[in-house]
Amino acid sequence: MADLQISNGAEYAPTAEAEKVVRPGEFVFAAAFLDHGHIHGQANGLKDAGATLKWVFDPDPQKVAAFAGKHPGVQAAASYEQILDDPEVRLVASAAVPCERAGIGFRAMDAGKDYFTDKSPFTTLDQLEVARTRVAETGRKYMVYYSERLHNEAGMKAGKLIADGAVGRVLQVVNLAPHRLGKGARPDWFFNKEKYGGIITDIGSHQFEQFLAYTGARDAEVNFARVANFNHPDTPGLEDFGEASLAADNGASFYCRMDWFTPEGSPVWGDGRTFVVGTDGTLEVRKYMDVCRQAPDSRIFLVDGSGQREIACHGKVGFPFFGKLILDCLNRTEHAMTQEHAFKAAELSMKAQAMADGTQ
Repeated sequence: MADLQISNGAEYAPTAEAEKVVRPGEFVFAAAFLDHGHIHGQANGLKDAGATLKWVFDPDPQKVAAFAGKHPGVQAAASYEQILDDPEVRLVASAAVPCERAGIGFRAMDAGKDYFTDKSPFTTLDQLEVARTRVAETGRKYMVYYSERLHNEAGMKAGKLIADGAVGRVLQVVNLAPHRLGKGARPDWFFNKEKYGGIITDIGSHQFEQFLAYTGARDAEVNFARVANFNHPDTPGLEDFGEASLAADNGASFYCRMDWFTPEGSPVWGDGRTFVVGTDGTLEVRKYMDVCRQAPDSRIFLVDGSGQREIACHGKVGFPFFGKLILDCLNRTEHAMTQEHAFKAAELSMKAQAMADGTQ
């Protein structure tokens, strides 16, 4: 993970040695609409697992040139249609303006491609309902880059430990998700709520995905949700704080806080933490740093009936999601993530946002 950008979350794009699940040319993908830096993480993950990046497209040639500088050998497409018309392309990865992600995905699916979008995958529940219909009609995948788990080694290791019974039955998950604002470097759409969907829709979709993954829940009810602009009156469309509480269909509870208040003295863009309470143990995930000791870092603190353990994950776990996604696309399976799981995380985040907005 040399040269990993850890101070700016928009440019955080891990890469790691990984098992190549396909040979060169066996799984070809393209990147299109590069409005968020997460596109580099999406591309890195797929390439690390053996996928071949053939095309890139964006209406802005400067974005295309910057992307090509980080991904040598990629070809610049003259249009999105050129990508969609290429029979070699199996999947389109995209990090468009959030409100535009659904429409871009529908075009890819209609062209017979699978779609891999940055989170949040939607900004409205209507888009989600159309997506469910399109998945059923086309048989294509609409996968989501929930990077706070999928591209985080401690986050992935925690899921494996929980699945193996390390803490017993999960009773509660608490997610804390601070982010660095970097206000001067943000595009205009970042401050327009109609375009990014609100802080719970956006950052919260990460948190709800982890909640579903760690508890094994299939659905949940929103108990409480709140958003605010506490400290940025010059950009009234920005929500700089959000929180929500949920109760799952299997009895587990969840609380998350997301904000844009990472202090400038922090070496990382956000000291993300997850706390899990189970019937037989507790688990803390320190996703990106170990305060006052190490950054970047990714580690777990596990306490159970036999004692306590500190589990170092940085550089040791890898990112198996991407290889599984490639194989799922080739084999039409759902081992990386089920479609309903990807959609449910987005649905819950938008329902919580609606409660916070007073529209539900």
